[in-house]
Amino acid sequence: MTKTAATTNSNITLAAIKEGSIDAISAGEPAWLVQNRKSAFGKYASLPAEVSPLYSKYSDANRIKPEHVHLATTTTAAAATATTQAAKQGITGDLAKRLEELEKETGILQLGHETSRVFVKDAVARQGVIVTSIKEAIARHGDLVKAHMEANPLDHQEDRYMALEAAAFQSGVFVYVPRNVVVEEPIRIITSLADDGTSLVSRNIFVAEAGSKATIVQELYAPGTGSEAQQQQQAYFELIEASVKPDAHLEAVTLQAMGPDTVAVSNRKAFVERDARMSWYVGMFGGMLSRYRTDSVMKGQGAQAEDIEIVFGAGSQSFDVTSNLIHNGQHSRGKVQVKSVLKDTSKSLFKGMIKIGKEGKGTESYLAGHAILLDKGAKSDSIPGLEILTNEVRATHSASVAQMDEGQIYYLMTRGLSREGAKREIVSGFLEPLSRKMGPTIRAWVNYLIENKWQGGSLMLRTDEAMEQILEVEKSRYRETQDIFEKHYKYR
Repeated sequence: MTKTAATTNSNITLAAIKEGSIDAISAGEPAWLVQNRKSAFGKYASLPAEVSPLYSKYSDANRIKPEHVHLATTTTAAAATATTQAAKQGITGDLAKRLEELEKETGILQLGHETSRVFVKDAVARQGVIVTSIKEAIARHGDLVKAHMEANPLDHQEDRYMALEAAAFQSGVFVYVPRNVVVEEPIRIITSLADDGTSLVSRNIFVAEAGSKATIVQELYAPGTGSEAQQQQQAYFELIEASVKPDAHLEAVTLQAMGPDTVAVSNRKAFVERDARMSWYVGMFGGMLSRYRTDSVMKGQGAQAEDIEIVFGAGSQSFDVTSNLIHNGQHSRGKVQVKSVLKDTSKSLFKGMIKIGKEGKGTESYLAGHAILLDKGAKSDSIPGLEILTNEVRATHSASVAQMDEGQIYYLMTRGLSREGAKREIVSGFLEPLSRKMGPTIRAWVNYLIENKWQGGSLMLRTDEAMEQILEVEKSRYRETQDIFEKHYKYR
């Protein structure tokens, strides 16, 4: 983890942030970006924590304590250099092992608000793929960053925290995949908050040019050093913008495994053009409060978007998940599936909307939020909705919340399982239809985190014996599925 000397950075609380703070954060940036930041900040300062009154009574946004959230703002170039060196020298423990694995792949490691390592394989670099920090991208590839922002402008009034992320981002990652380039192996992003308790505001931009294909895998960690006694709350605010050009396919996988007293707020925007496809895969396991919003905007004819999310809550965790499908092109396809497993007194809120514009004829869209409650103190709410402005479309939604079936538990116990083992089998069956949609490696990582969470262990991914066993099982299942498909196809 990174050790950041108190003398190198000045801290400001989220409650005290003002336009002058934005000037400090944006020092040296081009005028167009500074103006963009200030415009977003104006909206942040005027918006409530929950913009829609429909959701206000369900929201746990009041668990975010702006006066306790401290942001580190680097004051000088010398301080920035000192912080970066400290980050490079302070990687220890499990994170050091993750770094060893990252060195063999293409990816980036962020510690606090500094980018600690960037690795790009030679073969990937020769294809023209760019993987770098957002700061470096603004400095060296400003034309690409600006072109994306101008082509896909954000409405900062949609969400208070999206406006904050656009205004006050200190770090982030820029990934650019050129036209017709296929990146065979996943691009990895590992982000860990600093262990001095400071929080982070990040902005990530992913651009997949026409005909390209790539998978980006994001791991989020936090040491969880904030505490009520210290009046410090550690938070991660993130904005992800994905630009998927015609005939491109982009997969974005997020595994959120932050500390139990951390706040995680993420706003995700995908702009999907003609015959392109965007796939979101999310596993949420950590954090005191996780507030995730995903908007998939299908701009062109034949565009497709899919959002698959798995939530596993325990203790007093709260998960606030929003996923919207916006269809502006004809014959577009959208699907959202969110499943929550909740123990103890944890809770989840699923909000989703299918919006089909006047030009969206021939659209098919599906929205589903389902939850299973393992204990009587757990709670879940689902609020799906439709807004359709044209004919000749198909739009459906479903939602369910249920306690675990005692009859199923009893049946499995009569077959030799313990009560806890029976619960785990039921949960596995509940989540299987979603995890099946992911590749074998991602599915193994999700199952590993579920297993560790169930046992109360560490949520950081490790290449240990347990992981190797799970990987082998998932790869074997994947091969068997392929064999079955090939046999059925052969004899049709």
